Amino acid sequence: MDSLRSAPALDPERFLDARYGLSRRQQGQFRPVSAGSGSAIDVVAPSLPGVALEPAATGGTPSFAVRALNRLTFGQRSSDLSLFKALGSSDSERLANWVDWQLAWDEIDDSALQAKLDTAGYVTLDKSRSALWTEHLRSSDYNTRMRPGWEVQRAKFVRATFSERQLLEVMTDFWHDHFNVYGSSYDYAPMFPRYDRIMRKYALGNFKQMLESVATSNAMLYYLDNVYNSRSGPNENWARELLELHTLGSANYYGFMNPFEVPPDADDPSFPAGYTDIDVYETASAFTGWTVKNGHWQYPAEDDGNFVYRAAWHDTGPKFVLGMLLNPEQPAMADGRQIISRLAQHPATARSICRKLIRRLVGGAAPGSLVTSAARVFRANVSSSTQLAKVVRHIVLSTHFRNTWSESVRRPFESVVAAMRAISPGFTIRLDHARSNDLMWRMGFTGNVPFAWPAPDGCPDEKEAWLGSNSLAMSWKLLNWMTEAADGSTALLPIVQISRSKVAKWTAPALVDYWSKRLLGFTLTSSRRSALIQFMAQNGSSSYVIEDTDAWSGNDLKRHYNHQRLKSMVSLIMMSVDFIRR
Repeated sequence: MDSLRSAPALDPERFLDARYGLSRRQQGQFRPVSAGSGSAIDVVAPSLPGVALEPAATGGTPSFAVRALNRLTFGQRSSDLSLFKALGSSDSERLANWVDWQLAWDEIDDSALQAKLDTAGYVTLDKSRSALWTEHLRSSDYNTRMRPGWEVQRAKFVRATFSERQLLEVMTDFWHDHFNVYGSSYDYAPMFPRYDRIMRKYALGNFKQMLESVATSNAMLYYLDNVYNSRSGPNENWARELLELHTLGSANYYGFMNPFEVPPDADDPSFPAGYTDIDVYETASAFTGWTVKNGHWQYPAEDDGNFVYRAAWHDTGPKFVLGMLLNPEQPAMADGRQIISRLAQHPATARSICRKLIRRLVGGAAPGSLVTSAARVFRANVSSSTQLAKVVRHIVLSTHFRNTWSESVRRPFESVVAAMRAISPGFTIRLDHARSNDLMWRMGFTGNVPFAWPAPDGCPDEKEAWLGSNSLAMSWKLLNWMTEAADGSTALLPIVQISRSKVAKWTAPALVDYWSKRLLGFTLTSSRRSALIQFMAQNGSSSYVIEDTDAWSGNDLKRHYNHQRLKSMVSLIMMSVDFIRR
């Protein structure tokens, strides 16, 4: 093997045959290219099989503004609806103007959010890579070491709730799932703020740049073990997930096949249709030496946590990856960067990512026609600094987005944040705070604590994953707890106070209609409304004005703990299918 690595044998079939013992049964299925060569951009994507839909809600139908905002934000607020409706004379015009406003996220004033983070004691979110390493990762105190990861977890609640840059937050959440790292781990939590900053920086930017930033991040280098990947001790974890999850997708995996037997991609013959195990092994070799200054025994003086390329660890031999020949003895990092570039241009990458984006932003199975057109936008803008923003805009302004609703459901995190956005929380989630700790503890039972998904595939977007009895029951318990939670005299969800200021007469219909409109964006018109009114009225009539009291009155239930009943009615709305559908 060593002699092969040092030999100038540049026939890719010859050295792959020698290295892996492949049979050359077929040749010329696709034409190998040299690193850096271009290709035509013309894509056709298959559609995915559909999934069974949720039963249609029997209540009212949300307006287009509600349907759009519930998918492009973490939950509509009345102020969001007013702004959206003022942006044009038609739904299409309003949507386009809203999307363009949100895509120019750096022009949106978010100082109020920053003030909340500052006053709530978040101190690690902006720390440099070396500061996180020396002050936290190298700390012997457990709480000090874990604090950066915990802060990113809780700051996600604050940002999703209060940020005016909602589409950026939604896309940051998407990319965290796509490039998932188990941020709750003792090993990865100390450096997690920097990883979060990568997701934020490129969420609507350039995919290739994001991919290289992920590949050189401490969090991913440690999570998928590339920090240990060297010529003498190769590790394929990062390489395999890079191809399977981050770019081409598992649907394009050909197993242990001779790479020269993989058919060409139907949309661009200069690329193979997919990848093989040999592509994984060759990719792993290309990323040898990509590591971190971590005080390794060979370099004990280098221990600041910054990325470093160890030339002595790198496999300098020739490589053949995805139909591309990498010459031996290339400059530093060239092997890995050329693979990143190849993957970023691959038509299968474009289709795979666009399919996932459609599932997240629209819901349900992605139609082949939209995958095709979105992938064209992706590849046509492969070098653009706003590549992903253009793809998102194309998807959101599609007919499929306008005509689709209720094909997916909110995850537990999204339900919690939607409740807080709709009801304006009385305090900010933070560290070292009893009620915030309670919320995080209860959140754990839902299976959807931020950055706590241990597997590299990230939290699923398929609704079936979140419609199980445990996930729903624990989410309902958490939402119900939120209506009761208070920090001293300050309620997390000030339901009673809002009802006092917004509902002139507390009749059961008035309270039900107000809160269904506020939480759902529309007024229920079905048996659900009748059931809620009956619950709120108890033994009173629908015209009876409920007293603003919270005392025991077991012999007259229309006066019995009225505040508690009001909170429970709000909980019931949040437990409905109307609240979680999106």
